[in-house]
Amino acid sequence: MRAKTRLIHGGIMGDPHTGAVSVPIYQTSTYKQDGVGQHRGYEYSRTGNPTRSALEQMMAEIEGGTAGFAFSSGLAAITTVLSLFSQGDHLIFTDDVYGGTYRLVHQVLNRFGIETTFVDTSSIEETEKAIQANTRGIYVETPTNPLLKVTDLQKTAALAEAHSLLFIVDNTFLTPYWQLPLEKGAHIVLHSATKYLGGHSDVVAGIVVVKTPELADKIHFLQNAMGGVLGPQDAWLLLRGSKTLGLRMEEHEKNAQIIAHFLSQHPQIERVYYPGLPSHPHHSLASQQAKGFGGMISFAVKSEKKALELIDSLRYFTLAESLGAVESLISLPARMTHASIPEERRNLLGITPGLIRISVGIEDAEDLIEDLEQGLATL
Repeated sequence: MRAKTRLIHGGIMGDPHTGAVSVPIYQTSTYKQDGVGQHRGYEYSRTGNPTRSALEQMMAEIEGGTAGFAFSSGLAAITTVLSLFSQGDHLIFTDDVYGGTYRLVHQVLNRFGIETTFVDTSSIEETEKAIQANTRGIYVETPTNPLLKVTDLQKTAALAEAHSLLFIVDNTFLTPYWQLPLEKGAHIVLHSATKYLGGHSDVVAGIVVVKTPELADKIHFLQNAMGGVLGPQDAWLLLRGSKTLGLRMEEHEKNAQIIAHFLSQHPQIERVYYPGLPSHPHHSLASQQAKGFGGMISFAVKSEKKALELIDSLRYFTLAESLGAVESLISLPARMTHASIPEERRNLLGITPGLIRISVGIEDAEDLIEDLEQGLATL
């Protein structure tokens, strides 16, 4: 089954009781048992819900994993995965990581005695140098948020294997339509499903897919014990949104390619970050390990003042947190998505005051280009 077909026909389809094509929303907290301890697969909706189960099975299939798990947000998914580790463990993280992940690690996880090191995981040498005697895992985003650096999944998987480390990949930016980290050797893949998987700015959710039955048992225990599960209404919205994931990702990328080339030639733009451009330092690697480059672009203008002027002048790019929706969104990472990262560290990473991130939507590309042209003309 090919990718687009799997998105439509993967997982559980419809309702065998009524013939409904759409999976029903099972809006229930509990389930009648036929006898003490004799339930029909479901006993309490924190532990399992049929609508959520349909979503989880589909996500496992499209990521190529053993089992999937749906959470109330991307950060709930990340928190649950990181709860696999214990006091005294050491983890390696991508340095250019989502600001919420950085905040979770530096202001919450460290209170539980888990050590962390942030490195440029696009350099396998830097990643290997960061390994300590107590290192237990490597966590990467690829492409990264917001500088779109690319980590070599196969080399990192081999490094993790050699040192018996758990390899976790945040696949939010490319989705399983373009990139399959489990096929490249990752043990766990996760998403902020709020973004491309949902795709319509109407749901907040997180997804985890694991490679082995052993990891499935561990994550299921933590999901049930910690309770950050996705409700049936939101699970249904994700099921609906995922049906058009392939179509949307192709349109996002087509528009992003056009806009990235336009920005790379504009005199007001100092630098463009997009793996789909041949000038990107990781373009060749991105071409090899993924089927597409996605719809996220970051670019730098001279100053925060110019960035704010540009943002204020645009009509079709909505100033908002989040990404991956049908409408184009724009943000200033230093003041928005990555504001929780200290300024000194932001500057060190290259998240400058003039850095702008756009999530390219599926509008007509000519309208988006015209909007950017008129906005840049005002600077």
